[in-house]
Amino acid sequence: MSRGICPRVNSCGSLWILPAVIFAVSVLDVDAYSCHEVKTAFQLRQVGPLHRVPETPGTDVDLLVCKHQGPSCCTRKMEESYQFAVKRETLHNIHSYSYELEHLISGHSDAFQDMFQYLLSFSQGHLSSLLEGTYSSLSRHALPHVNQLFSSLSLYLRGANVSVEVAVHQFFNNLFPLVYTRLINPGIEGSMMMGTEMGDCLRMIRQDVNPFGPHPAVMAQELAGALGAGRQLGLALEEGLEVMNATEHVSLSKECVKGLVKMVYCSHCRGLTLIKPCVGYCLNVMRGCLASVSELDQPWRRYTSLLEQLTHAMAGHHSLELALLGVRGHVNEALLYAQLHGPLITATVDKVCGLSTGEPTGMQPTSPEVTTSTVTSSSPLPSAAPSQPLPDQWLGQLAHLRREFLMYLQRYKSFFAALPEMLCEGENVVDDSTCWSGNDVVESYTGRVVGNGLYAQRQNPEVKVRSQNPILAEVKERLERFNQETQERFPKLGQMEAWDELGSGEKEEGSTTDCDDEDGCQASGDDQGETSHTEASSKGKPIGRQPGGGSSHENPSKPPSVKVIGGSPSTSWARPWSLALLFAALCLQWTLF
Repeated sequence: MSRGICPRVNSCGSLWILPAVIFAVSVLDVDAYSCHEVKTAFQLRQVGPLHRVPETPGTDVDLLVCKHQGPSCCTRKMEESYQFAVKRETLHNIHSYSYELEHLISGHSDAFQDMFQYLLSFSQGHLSSLLEGTYSSLSRHALPHVNQLFSSLSLYLRGANVSVEVAVHQFFNNLFPLVYTRLINPGIEGSMMMGTEMGDCLRMIRQDVNPFGPHPAVMAQELAGALGAGRQLGLALEEGLEVMNATEHVSLSKECVKGLVKMVYCSHCRGLTLIKPCVGYCLNVMRGCLASVSELDQPWRRYTSLLEQLTHAMAGHHSLELALLGVRGHVNEALLYAQLHGPLITATVDKVCGLSTGEPTGMQPTSPEVTTSTVTSSSPLPSAAPSQPLPDQWLGQLAHLRREFLMYLQRYKSFFAALPEMLCEGENVVDDSTCWSGNDVVESYTGRVVGNGLYAQRQNPEVKVRSQNPILAEVKERLERFNQETQERFPKLGQMEAWDELGSGEKEEGSTTDCDDEDGCQASGDDQGETSHTEASSKGKPIGRQPGGGSSHENPSKPPSVKVIGGSPSTSWARPWSLALLFAALCLQWTLF
């Protein structure tokens, strides 16, 4: 163009040559490119209506965010579209990272509850088979009370305001009139009327008469401990879902949206649709936008630690499986205790309730000093039979569920602090030369990169953070309160890891006698099991157990050395070899059931 103009200029017009050249250069600069690529990006990213994008750059554009010297392919309407688009894109990216965590919590919450209900159903069937097979004289009337007991336990595990101790003692209160009239004094109903008042009297005096010995209290204590950890774990997972739901629906501030538009789309106004933001610049923008989210980091770390400890509590000292498996044994020994102490119980009831029964039919006076071991040795549990695979698979599935949950949980301990970094990874940014700094294309970002949290944003050069998001402030307070309540309810949770280490130290180094398939070990050729746990512990907290594991506390299919299935710690069932017999008995009863 200039070559065609210059020959026509004579010497007398030399005074206006310079202004004419400057004007021509300006026109050339504007016409040097069109806004075609900007329109293409506008369409591909579904920013807004295409008619808002001009065909050629403008020189008198009054922009609010993407201000710069020179021609621009942006308009005020485009800036509005960019703001809506960048909010949508950023929230979508946040949701894409939080979705897996939300799915992890939701999926395992359902899986744990399903497993809890299966355990309850199995234990209920196990107890019902005992009553029907061994105590048939009272089974028909006792089964509704069994249903009521396990219904209460189920509600408790789902978070209802139910007391395990009350449910257990209520069960034995209702059981006492049946035991008194059908086991201790069989035939009493046929010889005299057993009215409602007499039944009420027996229920009221049950705890004072203590016809079942220590077994109701021991059963209530074991169930409260084991189910308490399971219940709190379920409540904790629900709390985690509430936190995730609240963070997903949080809005971005106006300052944040402006910073995002400047970072993502202002380069388009100059026709630079392929340039990426500098890493440091992106971190400043995202940390400013997510300052209130990052404030959840500390309570979230504490929350995930409590999740680990609650899971360990179920698998270790308060084993949910072993406590529920022990219900049958406790009830069986309670009934045997009542029969063996029948004369003493009858005499006490006669004095309190005024029912004269005389000597119980078919019963011989028994010394009250009869030991629990004697009762256990005469227990009518079925003899050992070929084992079915159900109990091992059952316990193995729960152990696998715990290990899987803990493994995934490790990845998300620092989720809220790491979220800005995750949004500034991959194709979203570049960490080498020629990147976008918000104002120009540079070789590297020279601004100060701030840290996470509200306090650090005072020095943020890209996004001004004026105050904490009120919704997230409430979420943080609620999560801190939940953590505090959990710690107060389970004050020994913080000692679980040290307790597990003591358990593993009771064995000789290198011993693998307690390691089986459901613990992640193989019968032969798996010499990497120990190494893998050791490597896990070197990177963070161990997954599922401490290095050198093998403690009975860490294996949910094996009871701790002082725990007893179906008896008190002093019974002969506490011997390790009896576990196989117990599981064989369990399998037989299950098949009969």
